Amino acid sequence: MSDLTRIPAPDGVAPAAQYTHVVTGTGRLVAVSGQLPLDEDGGLVGEGDAGAQARQVFENLRRCLAAAGATFDDVVKLTYFVTDMAHLPAVRAARAAHIPDDRLPAASAVRVAGLVRPEFLMEIEALAVVDA
Repeated sequence: MSDLTRIPAPDGVAPAAQYTHVVTGTGRLVAVSGQLPLDEDGGLVGEGDAGAQARQVFENLRRCLAAAGATFDDVVKLTYFVTDMAHLPAVRAARAAHIPDDRLPAASAVRVAGLVRPEFLMEIEALAVVDA
């Protein structure tokens, strides 16, 4: 794990409750492509169920990070693409199962008109920094 510094509220910026404004670190960058709610066989998990889809997406992120020698402790940025902002509580609940509140990464949430398949409610990508 790399040494990361989290700056939750830089001077002059309102604090955020669900993410950290700035995360810095030194080391090797790990970029994880947007993960979808697919199981290891490519089957959809949780059709119409934002909670089930979010849990699968975070499990896929965990597996991708592990393949690069990283964990959620190394994540500096998450980007959420959701088809409905009403899915964000499910995303935050799945995130909370992997990342404690005192280690929140920077984050962006983007509502999209659709994803690669209409049954996908979300896609999440991650950036991490690990020791070089």
